[in-house]
Amino acid sequence: MKKSGAFLLVTVLLLISYLFPLGFSENYSQSYQLLEKPNGSIYYRLNVTVQQSLYEYYTEKSHQLISNNDFAKFVTPYALKPIADSLGEIYTDDEDFANGVLMIVHQIPYEVTTPAKYPVETIVENEGDCDLFSYVASSIMKAGGLDTVLLYYETQTHMNVGVSLSHVPADTRSDAYYITYNNIKYYVAECTGGDWRNGWRVGECPTELKQAPVQVITLENYEQWAPGQVSASYKTLLPSTIMLNISPTYLIQGSTVTLSGQLSPVLQNKTITIYMKDSSSPWSVLDMVTTDSSGRFVYAWIPEAASICYIRASWSGDEDYVGVDSPVQIVTILSSFFIILLVITVILVCIGIVVFFVSRQTQQEIQEPQPPEAPS
Repeated sequence: MKKSGAFLLVTVLLLISYLFPLGFSENYSQSYQLLEKPNGSIYYRLNVTVQQSLYEYYTEKSHQLISNNDFAKFVTPYALKPIADSLGEIYTDDEDFANGVLMIVHQIPYEVTTPAKYPVETIVENEGDCDLFSYVASSIMKAGGLDTVLLYYETQTHMNVGVSLSHVPADTRSDAYYITYNNIKYYVAECTGGDWRNGWRVGECPTELKQAPVQVITLENYEQWAPGQVSASYKTLLPSTIMLNISPTYLIQGSTVTLSGQLSPVLQNKTITIYMKDSSSPWSVLDMVTTDSSGRFVYAWIPEAASICYIRASWSGDEDYVGVDSPVQIVTILSSFFIILLVITVILVCIGIVVFFVSRQTQQEIQEPQPPEAPS
């Protein structure tokens, strides 16, 4: 009974997948304004783009918080490193860099949000609250090489960031405020506030938080790696495309399927992430491959389990080209039992058809009237 149920499930999923095929992926873009100094007059506009594959990777990750130390897992420096690299082009001083990060998060609309979300989700959805803004800010600061911690004020239901600087902040409009932890001064970076030009600067702290008990959450548990990165640039990035071909699209488990594709423009030694999901699991990384001199990539995959799989390839982009996802392709992996059951079903159907026609012909012959005998 279980095997018959599995056969029916695979058949239904196969029918649905072709009646409602997955379309092309899309990119999500946001722009942030920056000043070279808090009181400066030189403006920059940073364009940030997120591939749909990276966004869906994070939306399907675990968002569970078991203890306060789990806050650190929402800090994702690698995924946001292109933003930090872009800020590093205009900010050579770590205080200015930290204030540049605060300018970015101060431009994200405030909205009470539960459960917690990863920075890529916050950037794409363009809303969040104190903890989400703190995850974004801490991720960019850490990606830029700054020593940061999360500061959690449980009695205030609030979070912001502490950042260690090479000098006492010079641009504060009051005495610079800091928290000392392990003999290190972490200057407070308040991430809420909608005024990006005149909002909180590193070293400034809301009055109600100065007397509130605070828990310092170090970032040992931060995310060490991600399957992709956002794109970030002060100029408009050129478009790119990536195509993915799969052969065969129907196969028996244990067989080899070849995934090949082409990145355009033709770029060598670019990392392509191959994502996979099936009907019972979220998007995950199948593997990562590198383009050759013609911009092509090839990957041989041997599926171990029968299922209907969705596959796509993704490139994170670079300083000239925006990242891109391929269209999603479908691979149907059949079990040996499925093939045997299918063959038996076909044979039984054929036998049934033959028996039906033979029986029908026999009945017709019986029912036909016999010609009368000639008189002697």
